[in-house]
Parts: sequence; C-alpha cells; structure tokens
Amino acid sequence: ALKEKGNDAFRKGDYVIAIQRYSEGLEKLKDKQELYTNRAQAYLKMQEYEKAIDDCEWALKCNEKCIKAYFLMGKAHLALKRFNESRQCYEKILQIDPQKESLFKDCTNEVDLEAKRMKDEERAMKEVESGKLAALSVKELLQKLDRPDQNILYYTEGIRLLTGAIKDCTEQTLFRTNNGFSILKENEVVRWGFCAERKNTAEVDLSVSLLFLWQAVCAGNEENQRLLLTYPDVNAQLPKLLSSGVPEIQKQTLALISLYSENENGRRLLIRHQDLTKWLQILMMLVNSTDARASSAMNILSNLTEEERFKTQCRVMLSTGVLPLFTQLLTSAKLVNQAALARCIGIMGNLCADVVIRMQMAECKDCWQACLKLVDECFDVSAPKYQECLFAVLGLMMNLLLESNGIIQHFAVDISGRCMSLLREKDGRIVTRAIGVLSRILPASLSAVEEAVKGGVVKKMIKFLKAGGQITCNYGIKTLSICTRNNRQAQEDLVKSDKKFSVLLKLLESESEMIVGNAAFCLGQCLVVPGAATSLLNSNVVMILLKHAGGDATRTLVQENAAIALGKLCVAEPRHIVQLRKLNGLAILNSSMKYVHST
Repeated sequence: ALKEKGNDAFRKGDYVIAIQRYSEGLEKLKDKQELYTNRAQAYLKMQEYEKAIDDCEWALKCNEKCIKAYFLMGKAHLALKRFNESRQCYEKILQIDPQKESLFKDCTNEVDLEAKRMKDEERAMKEVESGKLAALSVKELLQKLDRPDQNILYYTEGIRLLTGAIKDCTEQTLFRTNNGFSILKENEVVRWGFCAERKNTAEVDLSVSLLFLWQAVCAGNEENQRLLLTYPDVNAQLPKLLSSGVPEIQKQTLALISLYSENENGRRLLIRHQDLTKWLQILMMLVNSTDARASSAMNILSNLTEEERFKTQCRVMLSTGVLPLFTQLLTSAKLVNQAALARCIGIMGNLCADVVIRMQMAECKDCWQACLKLVDECFDVSAPKYQECLFAVLGLMMNLLLESNGIIQHFAVDISGRCMSLLREKDGRIVTRAIGVLSRILPASLSAVEEAVKGGVVKKMIKFLKAGGQITCNYGIKTLSICTRNNRQAQEDLVKSDKKFSVLLKLLESESEMIVGNAAFCLGQCLVVPGAATSLLNSNVVMILLKHAGGDATRTLVQENAAIALGKLCVAEPRHIVQLRKLNGLAILNSSMKYVHST
C-alpha cells in the first residue's frame, strides 16, 4: 500500500511525499527491491544523486540483476559528470540482457554527448580567457544582436556576420553557452519576421540568414542540434518553411534538416521533437522542383525511412494525403523531375516493408492505374531518366504484389500484359524486374496465366533462363512453375522449347534451393506430356532427383517436389526404374509414391 501511495505521489510530481512513503515501506520491508529503485527515481528528480546511487546499490544487493537499478545509477553518475561510472552501469544492463542493445546505445550516446559538451565548453572558455579574436567576435556579435527594437535589416546583417564567425566547434560552443539560440525567443523583431505567414522580402532575407546560421552552428554538433529543436517556434516553423513556396527558404530548410537526417542520432531527434506525419507528403511535393531541392528532399526521405518510427507516422496521412499526391506524380511522369521521381518511387517501395503501408497501397486502385500508365508511357519515352522511373515502378509493383486482394486480381491481366511487352526491352534490369512482377502477379489470376501462355511466355522464360543470372533464374523458373501448374499448353510449350529438358536439368543443379524446388516442380508437371519422360532416358535426371529427394535441404518442398518428379518419371517411363535400382533409390521412390497419388 505504501508503495502505491508513493507511486501516486510520484506521478503527481510530489517527490518529497513519494520519498517519505517509500521510506516508510522500507522500514517494514528492508529487502524490497522495487521500493529502493522507486525511491532512487524520486531522488533523481530531486537532484539528490548520491542518495539515488545508494538506493540503487541496495536494490542490487536484493537482486544483482536488477536492470532498473543499473539504469537509474547510470543516470545519477551522468548527472554528477562521472562518465566512466555511468558507462559501466549501462554495460552491466547489456551483460544482463543482450536484448537491451537499443537502450544501451541510447544511454551511452547520451553519456558521450554530455562528455563532449563539457569538453567543448571547457576549451571554448580557455579560448575566451586567452583573448582569441574569433571567440571574442562571437560574444560581441551576440551582444550586438541582443539590442532591442532595431530595424529588421540590422538583425539580418548581424546574423550574417555571426554566421561568418562560426568556423569550428569552439565558436559553435560559444554560440550555445552565450544563449545564441534565444535570439528567436527573446527578440520580437526576429521572431515576428521568422514566423510571419506571408513574408515580405526583408522577412525572407531574415529567415534565410537564420537558416544559414543554424546550419553553421549545428553542423557536426549534436548538442546544438538537440538544443535547436527544443525551441517551439523552430519546431512549428520547419514544416511551414518546407512548404512555403519560397525557393531559397525551402533550399536552406532542406539543408538544415539534412544535417539531422544524415545520422541516426539526428534522425531520432527529429522523430522525438517533430510531428512527421505530414513530412512524407511535404517532401514528396518537391519532386515537382527542377533544381537541387528535389534531390535534397529525396535524400532526407531516404534517410528517414531507415527509422521504424517514421514509417509508423507515415501511416497516418497515407490514404488521405500521400497516395493522391503520389498517383498524381506517377501520371505526370513526363512533366516532373524524373530523377527525383525515380527515387521517390523507390522510397515508396521501401516503405512497403511496413505491412500496414503496403496493404493500404495495394488496395489503392488509383495507384495501380498510375503505375500502369507510367509503364505504358515508357514505350514512347526512351530517355534514361524515364527508364529509371520504369525500373523503380516495377520494383514497387513487386513489393505490392506480396499482398493479395480483389484489386490485384482485377488488374492481373493488364499487369501481366505490360510485363510481357517489357520482355523486349534492351535494359536487362528492367527485363529482370518485369519477370519478377510476372512471377508474383500470375498466381492471382488464371486468366492472366492463359493470356501469358498465349503470348509465348514459356518460350521467352526458357530463353532468359539459358542466359540469365541467379535473380533472373529465380523469377523465371517461378513464372514457369505457375504456368505449368494447371495449363496443358504451357506444359507442352516447355517440352517443345527445352529440348531434353537441358535448361531444367541445369537448374536442378543450382545452389539455390528456391530454383531447385521450382525446377523439380516444373519437370514433374511436364512429364504428363507424351514422350517427355522418354526423352530423359540417357540423362542423369534420376541421380539428380534422387539426390534432392533424399537430401537435407532446409526447404522441405525441394525434397517433396524432387520426390514427386521422380515418381512421375518412373510411372511415365518404367525404364528409369533400372537406373533407380542401380543407385539403390527404390526406397526413396516408394516413399515418394504417396506424394504422386496425392497429386
């Protein structure tokens, strides 16, 4: 009961009462670990760090593997600037539970930043005391900018001079320790100009100069990056500046955000302090830009998609804001910055790793139609940048086809038809991805399979399998396995196109179990064609299938498909049993017959 009363007081911010209640509880239960760690947490809030450490040590006497005790003790040592002791506490957490690696990284990063901040500030003070000109210049300029009620042009020019004075970490540190960031909070003229909705020329110049200044003080300085984002006006204005429509403001805002997005700690700062739900849409709009803004925006997005929490935030506006804009960009591919569009499509493809995002996109009819329109236009436009868009959109379609729904079934014939046309492309990357899309769209529709078979898909796949690399072979043999599953014409086409099954036999010796499994499946399906099994009499097919059927492949379908093919081979042409007997494989054949009967 005393523990709950203490917790209640702690939640209300009454740390003195909380400590009293935990202490009363410990008088009755001296070995209660939770009471020690809870009281330590309250002592931390009261900045009584030594007492917090004492309580954590008592908690560890009760339970030597108490992670909370090491965590709180690490925080207390950090507050006391005992950086080595703090790190040791966090290392103990990782030793106790290796799954806490993310917590360990966050905590040790906090220690490293604080240690660096102290070191930088000590060095900066020494340079001021020694009378170094650059250090004094920063202080003097900040003092001049502190003068109230000056003309906006006065502040703009002062900020530019200050930016020029920031040369290295020392000046960055002096900017911070002399309250440089407070210029936006305490100077009404600067704040008004920076936050104005519709900026005049002077306000634009002021905003641009501020953005240049922040780039200078934040470049490579994580403490300054953190501090800048703690100011509400900065947080509120960043998305507005990105969508301001003023090119120079957008350009410098992107440059500032790039400093954050380029490293993990910076991205985490953005995610912690910013509502990024609209950022995907805002940055995507810059694909319409013909200058460097488009590339900068895509760089930022590409970096942000590495963070799972960013993907989670992207879900919020996906259907209502992002997808309508994205489909518009796809349908206007000829008119926008195509290099940026290709990257944008790739980024959307990467976001599909998030199941919720992928499901929403895969169910968007307009999105599929826009993808098909872009594919259609590629036949009219052969420019390299447009080809990159095509390559990217095929990758996106492959990712979306990991889903299965009515919309995909509706478009299956159209999608497979476009991919069949793309098989004539000279760019091998596009051909490979077109085959990949075929391998994923054909299972969605028997009609699509029939149309593809009529279009000569089997002969084309055999051609690519003869010359293709492993990725092409993976997609190609998967496509053939789908076509030969229930389509007699496809089975006959394969027997006709692949004389004596030379291609399939080669694939059966691949190091890829996926390829081997699909090749064995195709072979088994085609053995119903008259004469197919007989054509294999002088080959080593029995030995190959026997090896896979009795092997130890991690994919059981490899063994199963090989066993089925072996059984069908011997049923269709009993003379193969002679070879099987020589190889002592009758037991495996007998065990495989159950698979044959089940099919």
